Amino acid sequence: MQTGGKMIVDKIENSHLYNAISQRLAKAFDVLKKEDFSKKADGRYDIDGSNLYYLVQRYQTKPADQCKLEAHKDYIDIQFVSAGEEILAYTPIDNLETATPYNKEKDIIFYKTPANISSIVLTAGIFCVFFPDDAHKPKCQLKSPSNLSAGADVLKIVVKIKTDRE
Repeated sequence: MQTGGKMIVDKIENSHLYNAISQRLAKAFDVLKKEDFSKKADGRYDIDGSNLYYLVQRYQTKPADQCKLEAHKDYIDIQFVSAGEEILAYTPIDNLETATPYNKEKDIIFYKTPANISSIVLTAGIFCVFFPDDAHKPKCQLKSPSNLSAGADVLKIVVKIKTDRE
């Protein structure tokens, strides 16, 4: 899969509009539409080994200044909120200042958050696709944490899609 696109945000019912980008992306959207994630434990679930897998995450959102701006080189992220809501900030990686150097094993680099950064509210049924050129800051609370159950504010699925980038 080639990369270089820019962040996409949409409702899961419109995900078919993006299937032509790649077969892996189409497969990821198919899983997001068919699975009942409320019945799955937190953790990793393989679809196609390290080429395509997803993480089930339940967590309480935090104030934005406690969240980290991150990006990935080897994977595209689809971040899909199944329940709850959060603010997710994003910006292109151009001209960002590195906070923590790239960790190849974890495929993650952290950046300092710039003064001007865009953000969107993700609610149940909304997804974002982040390409390697898109830095994103997940898990930010809207006003204050609210509990769905057992201290969890959000049920989010993060699909990891391997790129062909070297």
